[in-house]
Amino acid sequence: MFLERLPQFIGNHLLLSAAFGVIVAALIGSELGRFTRRFKMISPAELVRLINRDNALVIDVSSAADFEKGHIAGSRNLAPAQIDPEHKDLVKVRELPVVVVCRTGANAQNVCARLSKAGFTQVHCLDGGLAAWTGAELPVVKGRA
Repeated sequence: MFLERLPQFIGNHLLLSAAFGVIVAALIGSELGRFTRRFKMISPAELVRLINRDNALVIDVSSAADFEKGHIAGSRNLAPAQIDPEHKDLVKVRELPVVVVCRTGANAQNVCARLSKAGFTQVHCLDGGLAAWTGAELPVVKGRA
């Protein structure tokens, strides 16, 4: 009964049906992207473990002004345009954990994708960025590194 009336419903509610189709396609695309990315999203607790156990390099891709307002202790500030897989600091850690951080996590994901594509084997992105770090009540350092 439902399937017999579905074409009529779609015909009567084209805009609603189109919006539903777009939302479903976006969800599918998002999930496929999550499964195909070569880097791992990590929590603040996992980042602490990587720093303490594996001496991970933490790269903050926030603007210089935002970096000075607060950053994770020991992190290095590099603009996304400065992230070159052949950068002197990055070549040394090609096989070691590299964690990319920004304010919200959005810019960091793009940098993580570039590093993973360049052959870095342990690339991580702080899920939620520095906002998640401070939300977990972990310390930040102010000023230049």
